[in-house]
Amino acid sequence: MKLNTNYQKLEENYLFTEIAKRTSDFIHAHPEAHIIKLGIGDVTVPIASVAADAMIRATEELKHPETFRGYGPELGYFFARQAVQTYYADYGIKIDADEITIGDGIGSDIANITDLFVHGDNGVLIPDPVYPLYKATSLMDGQRIIYLPCTEQNNFLPEPPAVPSDLIYLCSPNNPTGATFTFDRLQAWVDYANRVGAIILYDDAYERFIEEDDKPHSIFAIDGARTCAIEFGSLSKTAGFTCVRSGYTIVPNELVREGMSLKKMWHQRQTTKYNGAPYVTQRGLEAALSAEGLLQADMTIGIYKRNVPLITQTLEEKGIFYCGGANSPYIWLRCPDGMRSWQFFDYLLEKAHVVGTPGVGFGEYGENYFRLSTFNTFENTGEAMQRIAKVI
Repeated sequence: MKLNTNYQKLEENYLFTEIAKRTSDFIHAHPEAHIIKLGIGDVTVPIASVAADAMIRATEELKHPETFRGYGPELGYFFARQAVQTYYADYGIKIDADEITIGDGIGSDIANITDLFVHGDNGVLIPDPVYPLYKATSLMDGQRIIYLPCTEQNNFLPEPPAVPSDLIYLCSPNNPTGATFTFDRLQAWVDYANRVGAIILYDDAYERFIEEDDKPHSIFAIDGARTCAIEFGSLSKTAGFTCVRSGYTIVPNELVREGMSLKKMWHQRQTTKYNGAPYVTQRGLEAALSAEGLLQADMTIGIYKRNVPLITQTLEEKGIFYCGGANSPYIWLRCPDGMRSWQFFDYLLEKAHVVGTPGVGFGEYGENYFRLSTFNTFENTGEAMQRIAKVI
């Protein structure tokens, strides 16, 4: 047995692990400090009551012989897949129920989908900066990575390259920058992928935050996407399911390479290596995507959006560049006074007792930038920005 030496290419400390360590060390040295966290993108508002009640009822079912359930379908119960199908239909997007699989969150499906691919000649395109999972997964798989610089000059949205590629990771609204593709700019990527035979892995985790009409809520709103794209959706930020763990993946019927259906391959992978998401959480998903569930979810998202002007007003008053917030729960800012990302992290922790996320943790082009999250209470966010204003 030989080990996968590609793991040696991974960074020693995962971004959020390092943040937690530095924060813990500071609290240990300064137990009197009141730390406010605007860093890790975890939710703070409880999940919608309609979803919680549905999971309670589902749990109650399992106590009784007449409603008890054993193993469920690996690809997801039909009621859950139908709920996702209806959700897309509300956006005017037709998805077949058998194109949808239900999983335990977006991260595992994005990582596991790479089981369908072997090394290609043209490499994997990954925006920089972006969610670290894409890079880590590609390194584990031994893929050749081509980074797409996302800078102020291109509004943090990459353009298709002149050279071909095999796989493309796209995230819109982007984590960490909040940059969001318009229909036209995403159409350019779909056209490129179809032209060179690449496959787009589209992370749609934050689509419910989109509030501008020229920004698509799904790549399948784009002409030609069904022959080149796989989409991953999550209820973590839509419905606050970070502890419940629920999401879905859509592989279109038309997505075929070398005479092989990727939908069939994904189904084979999941039915072999995965036993399916829990029945209880799938009932929660169904309820969360109902009309009442979405109404409650949007009320929660509205709570987080109240925090946006608290952050942006302070940055504007201090003359600090930022983007994001309009379609995203994240504010991406340039570190003041030319500070490097980890330098600014330590500075805010020490001087303001506020935790954010160093931009360089999302990639080389994130250096000198910093991410603040709106996933905290209105009171804590306001207090954090008052503290920051005093030290920058």
